[in-house]
Amino acid sequence: MKIAVASEGRIVAQHFGHCEGFNVFTVEEGKATGSKFVQNPGHKPGFLPNYLNEIGVNVIISGGMGGGAIEIFNEKGIQVVTGATGDVEDTVNKFLAGNLKSNGSICQEHQNSDNCGGHS
Repeated sequence: MKIAVASEGRIVAQHFGHCEGFNVFTVEEGKATGSKFVQNPGHKPGFLPNYLNEIGVNVIISGGMGGGAIEIFNEKGIQVVTGATGDVEDTVNKFLAGNLKSNGSICQEHQNSDNCGGHS
């Protein structure tokens, strides 16, 4: 399994499409066994969900995300978790322990990132 976390450095990004990049964790037997940082190749409608699907991501974690991206991830069978905050590694460990639930945070306006935050 691969889990991607929309990130600003080591912190969960609050807006999926405009994040610096993705920390992609490889998970084996319920534990993260490695990770790599993938630079955000650019924010274009519909591009990032397909890109992350192509690199084998099964779960995407972010603070907030637009409804269009969520629909594409759902079509690809990729689990979407929104409303995450804090340290990337802590967030992945919470997810793997079953202690991170999506709050369904959908960004309504791309111009106003204040609408893209979540709560843990």
